[in-house]
Amino acid sequence: MSGAFVVRARRVVLPDGERAAAVHVRDGAVVAVTGFDEAGDQPVTLAEDEVLLPGLVDSHVHVNEPGRTEWEGFASATRAAAAGGITTIVDMPLNSVPPTVNVKALQVKRQAAQGQVSVDVAFWGGAVPGNASQLPRLLADGAVGVKCFLLDSGVPEFPPLDDAGLRTALTALAEVDGLLIAHCEDDDVIAAAPEPGGPRYADFLASRPEAAEETAIGRLVAAARDTGARVHVVHLADAGALPLLRAARAEGVRITVETCPHYLTFAAEDVPDGDTAFKCCPPIREAWHREALWAALADGDIDLVVSDHSPCTPELKRLDVGDFGLAWGGIAGLQVTLPVVWTGARARGRTLTDVVRWMSEAPAALTGLPTKGAIAVGRDADLVAFAPDEEWDVAALHHRNPVTPYAGRHLTGVVRRTWLRGQLLADGDPPRGRLLDRGDR
Repeated sequence: MSGAFVVRARRVVLPDGERAAAVHVRDGAVVAVTGFDEAGDQPVTLAEDEVLLPGLVDSHVHVNEPGRTEWEGFASATRAAAAGGITTIVDMPLNSVPPTVNVKALQVKRQAAQGQVSVDVAFWGGAVPGNASQLPRLLADGAVGVKCFLLDSGVPEFPPLDDAGLRTALTALAEVDGLLIAHCEDDDVIAAAPEPGGPRYADFLASRPEAAEETAIGRLVAAARDTGARVHVVHLADAGALPLLRAARAEGVRITVETCPHYLTFAAEDVPDGDTAFKCCPPIREAWHREALWAALADGDIDLVVSDHSPCTPELKRLDVGDFGLAWGGIAGLQVTLPVVWTGARARGRTLTDVVRWMSEAPAALTGLPTKGAIAVGRDADLVAFAPDEEWDVAALHHRNPVTPYAGRHLTGVVRRTWLRGQLLADGDPPRGRLLDRGDR
């Protein structure tokens, strides 16, 4: 369906809250939002048990193409996103080969994605030692920001920044008001911790202690304070870092923070020994961290929730031996992000308006994508028909590889239909996604 049409529902999540409404679409954009009964002739009317949401924006996805397409790839990742109500993803600069650390590599990434994407795709650049002069060029060429690691990334082609390199990168970015997002764990703290290895999850958790996150976040805060640059903490797992982040914001440091569905769902006490599908870095921590992260979302101390979808081949997860030291660290969960978060949110008294703020509005704002993130006049008509009360068990997913800790999990909330810029997405359709630049309108 394209051209001009109207979608109406008794429950529509809008920027000012939830109400009955009719959303008028023309040429892929929202042109009016009216009362439910002002829909005109032959509107698409959602079922009584469905809520109309804006398409989600997942600003933390490792697609891994080119170079490691067997881990995921643009075709499979974006099909999974569409099935999960995610209409825009932002691809991470590492785990692909080449990594996106200069304009040429960004062009290679775009060429790999062209014609394959079922949803819209934007791109992060990467900050590595020696490429600070490239960072403004990456932004000028459309990257939404740049990512760095403050410890070994796990792949040799994307080395970490030390404190001097971090400040050099931030100085270059501050001149163009660019955003740096950082994986915050500290190599020295981890080097002093026990070596990971074997099937016991408790041993893996001990190898990446809370202090590793807190020390690295402290380094990032200090560098941002001194340079005036904008920074963002990815995948916060350690609730003990929240006071540090609150204090930094209170003194004017321009810092935001995200967490992920796996940190909001699982707890270290419940991870089975040997089940390396749960391995990620930073690790899933104890239940008190999970509950404190939920409280921080409710209080506004955490800004957004994104998947950090980081899959690999089943062989690299080493389920054959169940060794947390040997397994690749990353959680696959792109397609189930919305129902996973909603299942946890409703159990804690949160609303779909909260979920939309965390998973659509805030990621769109972070990445500078002004036509995304809300059902509002002038925005893209990215829409999701969501049944928030329907229950189901996770089974086959569109991800290229099947290993996920969500397998078999009982969830609440089903994505029934997804529209991208006014076009209904269905299995078997040709790819309709676009490649986006920062600030695209």
